[in-house]
Amino acid sequence: MGMKTAIEWTEVTWNPVRGCARESDGCRHCYAERMAYRFSGDGLPYQGLVKMTSQGPKWTGKVNLIHDLVEAPKHWRKPSVVFVNSMSDLFQERIPLEFIQSVFKTMSECPQHTFQVLTKRSERLLKVAHALPWPANVWMGVSVEDSRVVDRINALSDTPAVVKFLSCEPLIGPLDALPLDDIDWVIVGGESGPGARPMKPEWVQSILRQCKDSETAFFFKQWGGVRKGTAGRTLNGRTYDEMPAV
Repeated sequence: MGMKTAIEWTEVTWNPVRGCARESDGCRHCYAERMAYRFSGDGLPYQGLVKMTSQGPKWTGKVNLIHDLVEAPKHWRKPSVVFVNSMSDLFQERIPLEFIQSVFKTMSECPQHTFQVLTKRSERLLKVAHALPWPANVWMGVSVEDSRVVDRINALSDTPAVVKFLSCEPLIGPLDALPLDDIDWVIVGGESGPGARPMKPEWVQSILRQCKDSETAFFFKQWGGVRKGTAGRTLNGRTYDEMPAV
């Protein structure tokens, strides 16, 4: 079985890659960096992959490919919704295409599971998309934290992925003109943890309206903040847990 997670829009995580590097401003308070640092001591899984700086934990840019985990989902008895590489990014330049292909091969051979792959490296995604299988149980997403990275959506739209989604988390700026014609699902959430940047309600309401207009599934994950549990995840007096119509 994969690692159970508290992430609201998935069920379990599967991490055949460890380690990452910051890509854009949405990475400034990366939860995975903080979590990895706790397990970065001698002999621990993230040794050498994250270091402490004057601004807090930071990825070193090194990655470890965990070949022994590539075929793990084949042995899980319970069909699950699986977040792929919650602690990394499968499309980093340091990860060989052959390894990415091996991960996609496993996903193709496990139709009982639904796999959610999320990246900030949309250029690499588009570059290698033609060399990957795209079964219906692989949902491909890009992170879109503010208007500076909206072009990631265009790259996603140009891939053969059957289900395409956006993760607007941490939402750190307005997104008032999202190109949603080819997008099946949008997740929205505020930043959480130490130094969390506030998310304005009008940014969330704008994305909700756009999703309604385009009939795109909308999932509101959290308001975030230093104490995200206190802020909760209700919007307009309700929770939004919509999933793609597959």
